Amino acid sequence: MTVALNSADILRIIMTAAAAYVVTALLTWTMIPIMKRINAGQSIREDGPESHLSKSGTPTMGGVAIVIGAAAGFFTLKRLTADILVMLLTFAGYAALGFFDDYVKVRMKRNLGLTAVQKFALQVLIAAGITIYQFQSPGNTTDIYVPFINKNLDFGVFYIPFVIFVIVAMVNSVNLTDGLDGLASGVTAMVALCMAFAGGLFSDSAFFSAAICGACLGFLLFNRHPAKIFMGDTGSLALGGGLAAVSVILRLELILPIVGFVYVIEALSVVIQVGSYKLRGKRVFRMAPLHHHFELCGWSERRVVLSFWGATALAALCAVAVSYIF
Repeated sequence: MTVALNSADILRIIMTAAAAYVVTALLTWTMIPIMKRINAGQSIREDGPESHLSKSGTPTMGGVAIVIGAAAGFFTLKRLTADILVMLLTFAGYAALGFFDDYVKVRMKRNLGLTAVQKFALQVLIAAGITIYQFQSPGNTTDIYVPFINKNLDFGVFYIPFVIFVIVAMVNSVNLTDGLDGLASGVTAMVALCMAFAGGLFSDSAFFSAAICGACLGFLLFNRHPAKIFMGDTGSLALGGGLAAVSVILRLELILPIVGFVYVIEALSVVIQVGSYKLRGKRVFRMAPLHHHFELCGWSERRVVLSFWGATALAALCAVAVSYIF
């Protein structure tokens, strides 16, 4: 993939990210005292690391600021198109699902909101709706770009189930990654920036990715350790859905696991842990997702987060290289 550089378009991309950054930062700063006042704090899982118990009561649902900030930043320079509609509907749909889940947690004062079955069913429903819309839209194909061989392959009838899987897997992977201060917001900022480059800087998806990147960085000002606010499922589900939608629009679904390496290992650690315990009665990791395993191995929270950020930066470089060189 090659892209002709244009300084005016690069400036617009930067302005989109900057607008999302400023709006998200201001909204997050405004939300923190409000969420404290209404006692909308996070309930911490009792079986988690003991060091996390002190975080109980930290304001949550900060994802509202991320969603509004990203949308505001995006619409400063872009108008509605069919591709934008797909990305926004996915982003907003999962944000709404996450908000409802967060509301149940805050209202009921518990760590778990919707049941796993309820959440999964709604995730699949949203993904199916978006995928079918995309599949039936005029001019769209069932081709998907395959890295390394640098070719588009027609998935045919398997396109719909494959894309549904990609969206749901991405949404849950980002949600699992959101377990340490600044982890999900920092990782997602880099993934979004990479997707902007991988797909071509001046497409609608590039502006949308830039808006997500800016919003995550604006939120990170208050979400870094020690976090003053958490994004909650409102943010993690929306970010996962938004990035998945970008990959679908760009036909880069197979690039997503490369740049989202951290998401993949976080999700795999849970699958391996659960599968091993059910089949063998033994755990592979001290705790899953993987970031908790490293904590229980003696790593500080900062060290885990910085290590995962570093891994994401390397993965992003690999993804861009695959997109442009191979």
